[in-house]
Amino acid sequence: MRLSGKVAVVTGGGTGIGAAIAKRFAREGAVVVISGRRPQPLADVAESIAREGGEVEAVACDSATEEGVERLFRKALEFGRLDVLVNNAAIAGPVAPIWDQELAGWEETLRINLTGPFLCSRAAARAMIPRRSGRIINIGSISGKRPLATRSPYTTTKMGLVGLTRTLALELGEYGITVNVISPGAVDTPRLNELAERWHTTVEALRSSMAAQAALRRINEPDDIAALAAFLASDEARNITGIDITVDAGVWFS
Repeated sequence: MRLSGKVAVVTGGGTGIGAAIAKRFAREGAVVVISGRRPQPLADVAESIAREGGEVEAVACDSATEEGVERLFRKALEFGRLDVLVNNAAIAGPVAPIWDQELAGWEETLRINLTGPFLCSRAAARAMIPRRSGRIINIGSISGKRPLATRSPYTTTKMGLVGLTRTLALELGEYGITVNVISPGAVDTPRLNELAERWHTTVEALRSSMAAQAALRRINEPDDIAALAAFLASDEARNITGIDITVDAGVWFS
């Protein structure tokens, strides 16, 4: 129960990595406030957490707008404090070479993947600074470390998230607030179905090809990311800040 008594906000908490983090935080004792643009997945995750005895609130909103962020943090602060923010909400963005990229797809990807974490981090900082304590955890990608052809909007946002993380770590350190980014490799979530369809293959073949690139010959489960997030959110990680941590089963070493 490393997070007992803490209040945590998890954006994109209705599916995949966000859902796994929300459930792990609740099992560790935190009150969890999850957000997302689709009400039903949020309701499903909230029901699962409540069934296990956890305390959870679901806020259907767009965390990449000032209005959505205001609603989300107003609900979280009803618990009297904010200890942890996980900026997880993101989209894959359009897939095309730069000469075929549309401005609308570029701007949507930047808005959700980068402006959203900025807005949420700003709101979290305002709540955490008076208490001189807090944790901000950004969910990046190994695509924030290397180029990925045909994915310029996505890789740009994930690289930008590393810069945002390091800058906020420097700005907020004097207030006892840590800011870190977790950069997963491939994660076994429903998004693999979308990628398999887009690339005209099967999920099984895609999973196998991704695993073959890793030293451990496997890909991440959402719980692998949630476990690290729980550690970074805890008091045990009080002296870790400004760090980009890769979780990829050893892709960089294969």
